[in-house]
Amino acid sequence: MKTGTTSKVESIVFHTLNTSFLLLIAAAMLYPFWNTIAVSFNEATDTLRGGIALFPRKFTLYNYQSIFRNGTIFHAFFVSVVRTVINMVTNVFFTAMIAYVLSRKEFFLRKPFTLILILSMYVNAGLIPSYFLIRNLGMLNSFWVYVIPSMVNAFNFVIIRTYMRTLPESIIESARIDGCGEFVIFTQIMLPLCLPVLATVGLFVAVGAWNSWFDTMIYNSGRVNLHTLQYKLMEYLQSSQSQSRSAGDAASMAMSQSAGMITPMSIRAAITVIAAAPILLIYPFMQRYFVVGLNVGGVKE
Repeated sequence: MKTGTTSKVESIVFHTLNTSFLLLIAAAMLYPFWNTIAVSFNEATDTLRGGIALFPRKFTLYNYQSIFRNGTIFHAFFVSVVRTVINMVTNVFFTAMIAYVLSRKEFFLRKPFTLILILSMYVNAGLIPSYFLIRNLGMLNSFWVYVIPSMVNAFNFVIIRTYMRTLPESIIESARIDGCGEFVIFTQIMLPLCLPVLATVGLFVAVGAWNSWFDTMIYNSGRVNLHTLQYKLMEYLQSSQSQSRSAGDAASMAMSQSAGMITPMSIRAAITVIAAAPILLIYPFMQRYFVVGLNVGGVKE
């Protein structure tokens, strides 16, 4: 009787401490972003005083209005969306196609090709050779520079191939007996079965493509109509910082512009929220695939 009571008490204590510990970790991780949201909706001059915690002290939408007042932001948003969708679809499809081929034991060149792909994870030619390669291929100031270099990823290849190896070989053999070709097996059998890992890889690719701005600066800075949202927001942040430095210290600027003012701190917070919002909206729908795909794809036979 005492043993059962003791076990019950220990279980309650363990779950209480475990839940409290996880809640503290969650709060510590969520607080910085929640604080950023509060700062983004707070009046810039009031933000300079500090002390903003969970809620804005003087609510305003001026920080967002000052960003979206520039009409190119909406076009840059459209470019980022198109780029992210195309990157996700092409990378997932072509990487999965390569993973399927190199997961077949009957393909006698699978080991050298796999080695070449794995080496690309560790060996990089560097920025300057990559720039000359892109230039010689005629992709400078072109939308294709967003698509073609990112069609295949070695890390994603390893995850997808490992997942495919966990699938029963009898499924493919049965399809071949029924007269299905390799492309039909890949598109109509393997891709549906690999949906969890493909969703996981798609989320990786989408986040990377959405947050990317450096390739825009290197390859497409001369084409304004090809600028992505992240690059435009980076430009806007640099502009606000330079204006702040030219205006002198923050105190004098706050006194001279008490209303309708922006500061690097407030603009940085608004830019962070704008850049992160689309991913935060998509992630809940992808979470169940993300967990399953990452767990299964990370286990080797």
